[in-house]
Amino acid sequence: MQWTRMYIACVLLFFSCSSADEPGDIIKELQTLATVVEQSAVEIDNVIAIASGSSNPNEVVAYVYPRVDATALKYWETPDLTADKNDYTVYTQVDLPAEDLFNGYLKTFTRETEVERWVIISFRESGKLHISSPIQLKHISQNTLFSGTIAIDQSIQGSPIFNWDSLVSPLDNRYFQVVSSGTNDFLSGTYTTETNFQFYNLDNVVLNITTETPTSLVAGDAYIFTLMSVSEDNWVNTLVNLPFTAN
Repeated sequence: MQWTRMYIACVLLFFSCSSADEPGDIIKELQTLATVVEQSAVEIDNVIAIASGSSNPNEVVAYVYPRVDATALKYWETPDLTADKNDYTVYTQVDLPAEDLFNGYLKTFTRETEVERWVIISFRESGKLHISSPIQLKHISQNTLFSGTIAIDQSIQGSPIFNWDSLVSPLDNRYFQVVSSGTNDFLSGTYTTETNFQFYNLDNVVLNITTETPTSLVAGDAYIFTLMSVSEDNWVNTLVNLPFTAN
């Protein structure tokens, strides 16, 4: 009888280990987003998150700004776009690692999928569950463009003006700009509805994720200006990186 019990225990252990989820798997045994929301104090539409395509036609990248005390970042998705984007019962967590962007100031989730879906990003902060607005993936029907011309005016030393009139799409709702060092250290992150931004002038900024006021850019140093044009459903229409040297 003892040998029989030991054999059964070993078999159960084998199948338990072999069925463990791999990164990118839908975690089927976990609760839906609706159940987690029911069990938590919740702040809705309180996570800044957007998504773009990539050079891989079946890959999407979600970008999230995790505030300083944010923990337990999670990626949730619907089966497809026919699902009700506001029905949390149809969102299932996908086990994806949160990777650093701009040396950790932003986080990204990379997901391979041949299906367009609704996505929500969540994290916990100060004892509450915070969730983003739904993001509509469009990498099949309207993939992100990764080229375009950005004009830069450096007549004001240390405070360049960027203009991207040529990139404007009728689908654009707002524009996300990041200025980073040549080694990808985050300097500023801002949203505007106008097609221009001057570093670090906040006159036309509608949302600012910069926590510390940056100093003027240093002449001769290398920097990168990153621009994302974002639609109302949080999809990135255009993503352009402009390396430049400050005058």
